[in-house]
Amino acid sequence: MGIKPLLPGTLGFGTAPLGNMFRGIPDEEAAATVEAAWDQGVRYFDTAPFYGAGLSEIRLGEVLADRPRDEFVLSTKVGRVILDELEDPAARDLGEKGGLFEHGRPNKMVDDYTADATLRSIEDSLKRLRTDRLDIVWVHDVAQDFHGDGWLAAYETARTGAFRVLQRLRDEGVIKAWGLGVNRVEPIELTLDLDEPRPDAFLLAGRYTLLDHDRSLQRLLPAAAEQGVDMVVGGPYSSGILAGGRHFEYQEAPAEIVAKVGRIKALAAEHGVSVKAAALQFALAHPATAAVVPGATRPSRIGEDVAALAESVPAAFWTALRDEKLIAADAPTPTPTV
Repeated sequence: MGIKPLLPGTLGFGTAPLGNMFRGIPDEEAAATVEAAWDQGVRYFDTAPFYGAGLSEIRLGEVLADRPRDEFVLSTKVGRVILDELEDPAARDLGEKGGLFEHGRPNKMVDDYTADATLRSIEDSLKRLRTDRLDIVWVHDVAQDFHGDGWLAAYETARTGAFRVLQRLRDEGVIKAWGLGVNRVEPIELTLDLDEPRPDAFLLAGRYTLLDHDRSLQRLLPAAAEQGVDMVVGGPYSSGILAGGRHFEYQEAPAEIVAKVGRIKALAAEHGVSVKAAALQFALAHPATAAVVPGATRPSRIGEDVAALAESVPAAFWTALRDEKLIAADAPTPTPTV
């Protein structure tokens, strides 16, 4: 198990923003951002039907269709089926993430983790992405933030439906790996306890960042490392607040988070470190982490991400974060530099 040998590098491109997350993005800007990622050497792209009701997949596919398929790794997700029927995107019930893609396509989205829906979702994604195969498939958002008290029922449907289909497709060589793509640790912890089926990796968004990592460190990441299951860290900038934005957990950041980010920024400035470098390198320092997949909607952001990974971060900066209790005492940090 594991996907580290499959991935072409530790930096991927998360395409949720290309689904018009938070704002409407012109097609030209979206295409230029994907082009910039390619030109900067990014070869792992993650998307989902949920991102703008298929808009992200369509936009990504339009650019990658002209690229050699063997030169990049592509992941998308199952758990939602996009219909031809239309609805008001702003009126969708998205649990804790209400209004997230209100600027996306108006196609109706239906939650469905059954075996048949999983196969249909994959087939539809292949068409939108204009490709003949997927490398990694994640079971999307089978957690509390979208399903509330009914999340365990949704999880059980996924366990007997989507999980088994994806394991079969992997064993048959149709896909190379599968796992869960979620914003909560509990569904991953449940899955790690299963005897069968066995995933290869997980995409965990927002739960292993500078701002939120304590819960993941307690049980999840040690268990994943012990079982050889890799973690892809999504949302390493915590919905944008660590990259100069206003959002945390996909909503306006509360005052306490803004204050915490201010303290991190002050220490970063004192040590000559960019906050982006701190965020990406922190997430990658854990031995279970295979890659980070920040999102972007502007071409210039891609260059910033690439530079952030290469930036030299002094050991004293990480020590200062620990001393100020801004990161957990047992959180792994990058190999110190002087």
